[in-house]
Amino acid sequence: MMTRDAVLLMAYGTPDSIADVPAYFTHIRGGRRPPDEAIADLERRYRAVGGATPLRRITETVREGLQSELARAGRDTAVYVGMKHWHPYIAEAVRDMAHAGIERVTALALAPHFSRLSVGAYQHAVEEAAHELGSPLDVSFIDSWFDEPAFIDLIADRVRTASARMQSAGPPLVVFSAHSLPVRIREWNDPYETQLLESAAMVAKRLALPDWRFAWQSAGGSREPWIGPDILEYLVTLRDEGVHSVLQVPIGFVCDHLEILYDIDIEAKQRARELGMTLERTELPNASADFVSMLAGVVLSARLDVRERAGA
Repeated sequence: MMTRDAVLLMAYGTPDSIADVPAYFTHIRGGRRPPDEAIADLERRYRAVGGATPLRRITETVREGLQSELARAGRDTAVYVGMKHWHPYIAEAVRDMAHAGIERVTALALAPHFSRLSVGAYQHAVEEAAHELGSPLDVSFIDSWFDEPAFIDLIADRVRTASARMQSAGPPLVVFSAHSLPVRIREWNDPYETQLLESAAMVAKRLALPDWRFAWQSAGGSREPWIGPDILEYLVTLRDEGVHSVLQVPIGFVCDHLEILYDIDIEAKQRARELGMTLERTELPNASADFVSMLAGVVLSARLDVRERAGA
């Protein structure tokens, strides 16, 4: 009997409504309810973007597109969605795959760059869920895809398009950004920073950018130090250098969610206006055809690698 294959597409998760924010935030905190003022602040941010983000809808569209792309490549493969912090949780997806008789899974997080605290946590959630079920799932993890030529191409295309849109104010300075993580990851030789800088450098080289920078965003609220400079602070530095126009490229993200729709579109843009600057951002890949095609290539390549290792 042929092995039944599936792909598990993983994303962070987002609450469906303002009413879900306390439970969502509590899950992020490992089951510890955050202080009421912290919950109120997160609710405020969600209200500012309309009460919810399109992350779940976008991820479902990507799932459908990826399944179709794999079918066109001759792979009759089911694609499941599992979220780290909201429904459908990764554990729910693992349960559904096990009940469907799936035997082999390729797990892919919608995050190009690996960190033990990010993609590594997704992988741990899969392993934990499979263990609790006593499931015989054979899971292959795709750790990262930050240097995929098709990924670099699609980001470069979006930088090119956004730059052209901003030319009336003069060529913008390109500032790449990603979600900050605690500084302690450097003690582990975590590849996150290196991979991000490599991706940014590859895009910059593709576009022959004369100058570009890297900043961080969306740091957590814990008291430990987080990697910087934060984009809100870095804008002051750029203003003092005489920069008037900034194109922010959130290269560490692939779809619209709170860290894009609020942290950039509201917070960073407001900070830029206060400093007398213009700030725009590139469009995210979301569920675009070029992004889905790139993901299909990543999955197919990973499966080929697994088969070659198994036959070695």
